[in-house]
Amino acid sequence: MTSVGFIGLGTMGGPMARNVLKGGHELVVLDINQAAVAKLTGEGAKAAASPKEVAEACDVIITMLPDAPDVERAVLGSGGILEGLRPGGVYIDMSTIDPATTQRIGRMVAEKGAGMIDSPVGKTAEHAVAGTLTLMIGGDESLIERVRPILGLMGSDLIRCGDLGAGQAMKLINNLLASILLEASVEALVSGVKVGLTLDTMISVLKTTMAWNNQLAIAMHNRALKGDFAPGFMVKLAHKDCRLAMSMNEGLGLKAPVGAAALAALQEALDDGLGTNDVGSLLRLREKAAGVTVRLSQA
Repeated sequence: MTSVGFIGLGTMGGPMARNVLKGGHELVVLDINQAAVAKLTGEGAKAAASPKEVAEACDVIITMLPDAPDVERAVLGSGGILEGLRPGGVYIDMSTIDPATTQRIGRMVAEKGAGMIDSPVGKTAEHAVAGTLTLMIGGDESLIERVRPILGLMGSDLIRCGDLGAGQAMKLINNLLASILLEASVEALVSGVKVGLTLDTMISVLKTTMAWNNQLAIAMHNRALKGDFAPGFMVKLAHKDCRLAMSMNEGLGLKAPVGAAALAALQEALDDGLGTNDVGSLLRLREKAAGVTVRLSQA
C-alpha cells in the first residue's frame, strides 16, 4: 500500500482520486472546494491543509489542476509541494499545461532528490468514474513503472509518449484536433439542417464516408445532440488547451490556420457566456446564429 496525495478534486480529479482510494491506497486530499474534500474524507481519505502537508505525508503526490499557474502555485508557492517533497518521492502532474512549465518544475523536483512524470488524461468524466481514462505519460521509464499500479487505477490506456513534457505535448495536440473536429462537425450539421436535411439523414450518410469521427459518433451523440450541455469538459478549459497548443505551434514556427479557427470559435463561445458549459455548447452557438435546432429524433 502506497500513500498517495491528490490535489484537485474537480469533475475529473474527484473520481480519479476515489479510484485510487478504492484501490486500497492511503489517500490524502486537498481542494479549495471543501464539499469535494468532504466526499472523499467520508469514504476514508484524510484531508490536508496545504500542498506541503500533502507532500510531507505521501510517497506519491498527484495534481489535477486547471492551468499552469495553478500547478506552479501548488508546487512552487509558499507551503507548496516542493517544500514538503520527500527524497525518493514521485510527483505526477495530471493537469493539462504547457511542456515547458512541466520541464522547469521537473528540474526543481529532481534537485530535491525526487522524480516527476506528467500524465494528462483523455476521454470523459464518465471514463474518470470508471477508471478507464487514456493517460498520456511523459518521463523516465523506470519512474513510470514504479507508479504504474497507481496510474492503472485511473486509466486503462497508459501510453508513454516520451521524456518529461511529452505527455503534455501529446495532450495539447489531441485537444486541438478534438476541438477542430467538434467545430467542423457542428458547422456541417447546422448547415445541413438549415438547408433542409434531417439530422438522421446526415448521420446515415456521414457514417459511410471519411467525414465520420468520434466527436459525431460518441461525444456529440451522447451529449450535445441530445440537448445536454452540462459540463463534462468545459468550454473555458478547451479554450485554454487550444491556446496552449497554438502557443506551442508558434514556438515551433508552425502555421496552424485551422487550429486558429477552432480557438476563435471557443473564444466566441466564451464571449457568449458559455465558458462553464460543456464544450459541446459550440453547437448552441451555431444554432443560435442559424435559427435552427439540431437534435437526435429520440432526444
